[in-house]
Amino acid sequence: MSENNLIRPNWPAPPQIEAYTGKKELVEQYISFPSEPIWLRQVHGNEVVEATLENREKEADALYTKKTNHVCVVDTADCVPILICHPKATLVAAIHAGWRGLAKGVIETTLSALNVDNKELLAWIGPCISQKHYEVGDEVKAAFLAHNPDAEKAFIPSSNGRWLADLSEMARINLKKQGVTEIFGGEYCTYSDPERFYSYRRDGSSQKRRIGTFIWIKDRINK
Repeated sequence: MSENNLIRPNWPAPPQIEAYTGKKELVEQYISFPSEPIWLRQVHGNEVVEATLENREKEADALYTKKTNHVCVVDTADCVPILICHPKATLVAAIHAGWRGLAKGVIETTLSALNVDNKELLAWIGPCISQKHYEVGDEVKAAFLAHNPDAEKAFIPSSNGRWLADLSEMARINLKKQGVTEIFGGEYCTYSDPERFYSYRRDGSSQKRRIGTFIWIKDRINK
């Protein structure tokens, strides 16, 4: 693994915002963090917490901060990591969004916690399993449509009577419904790119390796 396999989001975030994604051990090897990242115990729910030491290892699937040098992080292996920032560098957030979390409203609870005009925010959709590799049953589609009927367009029939689901499109649909219009990313597939990403569906459940997606606000631009 090399530093070249690290990804920096391609979005118009201000220079005070630092963000990276890649295999967890690779990010930790090459990136110098201003403080210890705040890891969560992710449970595929919709809880959001502030990125403080007191909330480290809390059961939640999203975290945010309005302070400098507090590192938000989520880990994934096919689910969607979503990063949020304000163009004035006044806040950042990281969201772990599997299909259960998306259907339970993890995006909505996170945006509510930020307490700003969602139209001002920037969002970046990180690496996740792509639609052609993500087959699901009727219950998954039903859960999404119950939460947001617009999600119908994120599903296409598979050859065996099930569905191919587009997780990044589901995230985009939910973000747009909450008024977020500046949405970037969504082009990376974890399943089809083993050099850069781990994948639960490709590698099997016995593998505990994860992708880390990190974001923080620098206290000075030259850091």
